Amino acid sequence: MDIVDHKTSVRERVWSELRKVAVPDSRFHFDFGEFIADFEGGEAAVQRLVDHSYYRDSGYIFITPDNCLDRLRLRALQDGKKVLMTTYSIKRGFWLLDPAEIDPELYLYASTLDGMEHVGKPLTLKDIAAMPTVDYMVTGTGAINTKGIRFGKGHGFFDAEWGMLYQLGRVTTATPSAAVVHDCQVLDEDLTPDVYDTVVDVIFTPTRTLSVDSPHKPTCGIIWDRLDPHMYETIPPLQELKGMGL
Repeated sequence: MDIVDHKTSVRERVWSELRKVAVPDSRFHFDFGEFIADFEGGEAAVQRLVDHSYYRDSGYIFITPDNCLDRLRLRALQDGKKVLMTTYSIKRGFWLLDPAEIDPELYLYASTLDGMEHVGKPLTLKDIAAMPTVDYMVTGTGAINTKGIRFGKGHGFFDAEWGMLYQLGRVTTATPSAAVVHDCQVLDEDLTPDVYDTVVDVIFTPTRTLSVDSPHKPTCGIIWDRLDPHMYETIPPLQELKGMGL
């Protein structure tokens, strides 16, 4: 079985269980290939993350635009942390949510994908390169094992986000990353990652906090000859990165 078939098989098996506990999306229902779902117990999983030292010690966090992380983006704003995120599919790039620049009454709105683009600030890669390094990366995912190897929706967005930030020098192999998932998404079996797949340092579920020893952090950046042409055509930051000679 090649790596694509391997990932597809794992995702389909996990998604059949996830459907039992997932919150359907208003646009995509239970099509987990199009969104990362929120799930029963999501509040408890995020609270575990908030109680962890990685969160407490961070002031500038990258949080993916996943349904299970809306509440984390809200909590981060309430805690005075700056949030870097992307739009759905990265099609409208990176945005900054700075709690110092947003009316606290709008924090809840800002934490949503619709609200973020109304009250947040769009950032080019040049803007991001001039900002501090990111303290923490947080994502949802499709499936993950106890070694922190994660298979997302299958589009490679988090790996692309990591790759761009890495090439800008805004994250390093020492930057911690975390996944927030339901227990049914965590597997004990071996998974086979690709060279650009990002492995997390810690996994938060509604019932467990799982630390990962020496997780693999890709240093390859964006591998242009393996990049899906559709991603390049629809993601302006990738075009900007290539234009920067990176």
